[in-house]
Amino acid sequence: MIEIAPGISIDEKDLRLDFIRSAGPGGQNVNKVSTAVQLRFDLAGNETLPEAVRRRLTTLAGRRLNAAGELIIEARRYRTQGANRQDAIERLAGLIRSASRPPRARKPTKPSAASRHKRLESKRRRAATKSLRRKSVQE
Repeated sequence: MIEIAPGISIDEKDLRLDFIRSAGPGGQNVNKVSTAVQLRFDLAGNETLPEAVRRRLTTLAGRRLNAAGELIIEARRYRTQGANRQDAIERLAGLIRSASRPPRARKPTKPSAASRHKRLESKRRRAATKSLRRKSVQE
């Protein structure tokens, strides 16, 4: 079990790790060693996460979530497979941690009297400018 936050943990069996070849420079090492990690977490089929956390995580995941409901994280920052594996798991844990914190409720506010006055004054100035451009009725 991977402890994410108090009361939230995921089983390592829920994670699928695929090791793939990393892109970019690196010469022979890149061409023959699969050091990059592709972590897949079945978000849609997961029962251990609370429903509210799962909903927020779906929103946070964005394009990392595929049509099958899997959260895919690719880690290729480091040169070793172990370090990339740890990086992918930490990034998943960070995402779940941020999804576990409910967003603060927005307090509705009203514009201040000064801002209302400023807005109306600028509208009056703009109207006066435009009225000077109008054709005169007496012509």
